[in-house]
Amino acid sequence: MQTKFALAALAVTLAVASAADAQNVRTKRIVNTGLTYPTYVTHAPGDASRLFVLEKAGRIRIVDMTSATPTLLATNFLNIDPIVDNVTSVGDERGLLGLAFDPNYTKNGQFYVYYTNAGTNNVARYTRSAADPNVANGTGVVMMTWSDPFTNHNGGWIDFGPDGNLYIGVGDGGSANDPNNAAQNLTSRLGKMHRIKPSIGGTSPYYTIPAGNPFAGGVTTDDTIWAYGLRNPWRNSFDRETGDLWIGDVGQNAVEEIDFQLAGAAGGKNYGWRCTEGTSNTGLTGCTFGSPSLTAPIHVYNHVSGTSGGYSLTGGYVYRGCRMPELQGTYFFADYVSNNVWSFRYNAATNTKTEFTVRNTQITPSLEGAIVNQIVSFGEDANGELYIVDHGGQIYKIVPTTGDGTCEPPCAPADLDCDGTVGAADLAVLLSNWGGSGAGDLNGDNSVEATDLAIMLGSWG
Repeated sequence: MQTKFALAALAVTLAVASAADAQNVRTKRIVNTGLTYPTYVTHAPGDASRLFVLEKAGRIRIVDMTSATPTLLATNFLNIDPIVDNVTSVGDERGLLGLAFDPNYTKNGQFYVYYTNAGTNNVARYTRSAADPNVANGTGVVMMTWSDPFTNHNGGWIDFGPDGNLYIGVGDGGSANDPNNAAQNLTSRLGKMHRIKPSIGGTSPYYTIPAGNPFAGGVTTDDTIWAYGLRNPWRNSFDRETGDLWIGDVGQNAVEEIDFQLAGAAGGKNYGWRCTEGTSNTGLTGCTFGSPSLTAPIHVYNHVSGTSGGYSLTGGYVYRGCRMPELQGTYFFADYVSNNVWSFRYNAATNTKTEFTVRNTQITPSLEGAIVNQIVSFGEDANGELYIVDHGGQIYKIVPTTGDGTCEPPCAPADLDCDGTVGAADLAVLLSNWGGSGAGDLNGDNSVEATDLAIMLGSWG
């Protein structure tokens, strides 16, 4: 063991610099033309051969990923343009905004969309065609619908959590200062995160209320509410490894914020809007600024120019792919207006952030020389690799500096760089995350420390 520690100590000096360099990334253009105002990209469960892209007007498109040059298929997977708001500008926040596939999609063929139409927000269920997996049945069923008084702040993200329930992020209804105090009103669906259990087939309302929903059974509350006090949760995500929920909530005049809920935590959290914007007191009524009943964001940035701020947050994902193992556990996010792209690691146990990085020059230009901007969303493929949706019509993949490649089978837990052996480079990655979380957390306790080091050294060579 002493020999292993001696080798390790010697190797750290040589490997730390290369480990830091390996944390740089680039982008590769996947789709260049053919998309109009894309809003989101995602995948069907277990399907690494296709990406599904939303277009604001009401179409879902498929990108065939089976060849070296991805292909945007000409035929729509789904086109519900006639029942979606007529969206003709970049600035319009309405349209087809969310897509989620049932966890058992391969068997039941069900998927869910979030769209706006004629002053309403809607969550609907559709099914895959039996004749062609690249085409959906054109008629669906509306599961939830509610009135929305203004055109902006629609939220629109939907996804399944690790508990198998469907989560739905909804904005406060729009205008300024949440004039109806909807985000704090537990009878309103606006300004909330909702949670439902979709039915397989069945009849209206096509879902049930999950056990544990914090306001279920209340006479004056909405049974579907999971969390509240949100202004415009624009792009949220579950960490596919830990199950933690990340919420990107767009601010008003001063501050953007990222909220966080640990996997397994109880519902009912109040994220503070409209009396709180980020960590600032708005002076508005509805809740009490600084109250211990409010849940503070884990990250904020101000409305300023330069690389430290921006004006409209685009929430992202924690990287869990296999192409860049040194970035395991790193959260990527951006600002739609400033085009800043950042990342950091977060340790929920200590409420600390590490490795905060400005990635602008890594993200744009792409390897093809294209400008990456108007970042309206991030997305994941089946392997956990990350993508960027440019609202101008392009899709980009975040790749290593060496370029794109294929994912190999999972590596041994301590082989962090997936080179087939546990050695100096792996140790450098572990030590760079010491006291934090992510890569190097070999025993899964959300902290990189001595126990993890012992596991690695036991696998050395």
